Amino acid sequence: MGLKYAIIGCGRISPNHVAAALENDLDIVALCDIEEKNIEDKILKFELPKTTKRYRDYKEMIQNEKLDLVAICTESGTHGNIALDCIEAGINLIIEKPIALSLEEADQIIIKSYEKNIKVSACHQNRFNKSILKIRDAVEKNRFGKLLHGTAHIRWNRGREYYERAPWRGTWEQDGGALMNQCIHNIDLLRWMMGDDITEVIGMTDNLTHGFIDAEDLGMALIKFANGSYGIVEGTTNIYPENLEETLYIFGEKGTVKAGGKSVNLIEEWRFADLLDNPEEVKREYHENPPNVYGFGHKPLYADMIDAIKNDREPYVTAVDGRNALELVLAIYKSAAEGKSVKLPLDKCSTLDFKGRFD
Repeated sequence: MGLKYAIIGCGRISPNHVAAALENDLDIVALCDIEEKNIEDKILKFELPKTTKRYRDYKEMIQNEKLDLVAICTESGTHGNIALDCIEAGINLIIEKPIALSLEEADQIIIKSYEKNIKVSACHQNRFNKSILKIRDAVEKNRFGKLLHGTAHIRWNRGREYYERAPWRGTWEQDGGALMNQCIHNIDLLRWMMGDDITEVIGMTDNLTHGFIDAEDLGMALIKFANGSYGIVEGTTNIYPENLEETLYIFGEKGTVKAGGKSVNLIEEWRFADLLDNPEEVKREYHENPPNVYGFGHKPLYADMIDAIKNDREPYVTAVDGRNALELVLAIYKSAAEGKSVKLPLDKCSTLDFKGRFD
């Protein structure tokens, strides 16, 4: 069998993790959730062995079991504490997005994991989309020439039922709003593609139709990158009557690209001055049609993490990458709350800083 694996949190996203673990031949030792029904559901759904351990307390699990890799899939506000306890126990981690809800916790995860040589991957699985890998290759080969601007649009729908199923959603203590929960994957991609380093952010957020949650259902931002390029974020859960699209545009002096579809899994525009490839062939080849917005990225993210552990290297998506995505969302929140632009880098900021914002 492969590395010994367990999952903490058996809710909505956990099936993607269990499936990825099985597809990569991990030895699923234990499942942990405060609700026993959630554990039994996953054991039944994936026909896991009856010997699979069940835990309601993750601390008990990491103390009792010899684990190589754990996935943290709990409420966002608990990610930081659980991650630090797992790192202390010497366990490598895949942490669902966002990596934490405060920069202080994200920094602690990074520092402690380096100290103990623990591998931590932030679960931004869309980086492994075929379309996104193709665009990233073009960025790294400088095919765009000078980057001019990029845009991330997340035009989705989340209704009352979604929030009632899990009351932690939409709260400042455990989640944040549309930007933190639904939009952070594409926000991560935009920052990564446009050069990572940001100097300034101007944001606006509002709660237009979701009076039953604490945080925003609409977020807009202008971003200035250190390399002189710009970014635009448009994120909302107000689209009638259902999810419309998630798109990423990259514009450079010598190239224009658009990734679209449900979760940036299609290349819809591919134009480069170098004419190195046929745009229609690229669109055909780098085309995935996943059954939901989670895409197909969990399996390759797990494969990469296993290889990183075995070969003692950094994973493709690091804890620092997770912090970068978190920092950008928090910077938008901060700018919107203060009504002025925010300079980066940020040292300290948390979703809790914005409690009561839309009361």
